[in-house]
Amino acid sequence: MGKFVMKQAKSGGYKFDLKATNGRIVATSQIYKAEKYCRNGIASVAKNAPAAEVEDQTVEGFAKQKHPKFEIYQDKAGEFRFRLKATNGQIIAVSEGYKTMKACTDGVASVKKNAVDAQVVVE
Repeated sequence: MGKFVMKQAKSGGYKFDLKATNGRIVATSQIYKAEKYCRNGIASVAKNAPAAEVEDQTVEGFAKQKHPKFEIYQDKAGEFRFRLKATNGQIIAVSEGYKTMKACTDGVASVKKNAVDAQVVVE
């Protein structure tokens, strides 16, 4: 089972990382002003991730998906990344850069699997 690790950000506020069962970080949040907003963000990821479709923006003429959705894209360095958007269109979690599309889609699958019943740990 995965876990959400919530901690104070160095610049102030709170952020969370979703860690898979192997301990690897598969998604990260923005910085929230207060702990309660960070907990709301965690709840939003747990709610939206399982139902989210994948929108592969690396393909020309890609099919647009409704929110919630995972948007997969390539960054300027050519790495694959994803961002999870909630039903209101706000970004609620982002990934690290992956060298291959397969690794990125595996990351999406990990978020879908681990976010549902992940415990929240405060560090």
